[in-house]
Amino acid sequence: MYHAIVKRKLLNAFAELNAGRYDGIPAQFAAAHRHCMVGDHALGGERRDLGATTRWYGRLQRLLPGLRFEVDGVWVSGWPWCTRAVISWRDRFRLPGGREGSNVGMHEFELRWGRVSALTVHCDTARLAGYLAEVAAAGQPEALAEPIV
Repeated sequence: MYHAIVKRKLLNAFAELNAGRYDGIPAQFAAAHRHCMVGDHALGGERRDLGATTRWYGRLQRLLPGLRFEVDGVWVSGWPWCTRAVISWRDRFRLPGGREGSNVGMHEFELRWGRVSALTVHCDTARLAGYLAEVAAAGQPEALAEPIV
């Protein structure tokens, strides 16, 4: 039963992102947490406080407008004091000029008592860096900014 509740909570978070409602996502993190996206690009790096994580989700929304995830699988294990979950996904988003971008990846979560204590996002980082270069060339220099840490 507990794993089903966690799965539903995680799927609801992805539904919020798909609906463009990013504001509530950072509130799901513990005050002390690790939020990491693999890769050397404007969305990469590691954040350890709610302020930085909130700024990261704002950047994500600005750089990849219309971002939508299609969840392929959710796996949950552990107990309320140390839960691990993995979500595999495919995404798509709008690029400058109206073209659609896409990627594949997974989110790796650690939850403690219902709060996200760690999240690592894995995806095709070369593909993402190429998209961000395209966004920057279209006039959005934030796409080449240093990671938010």
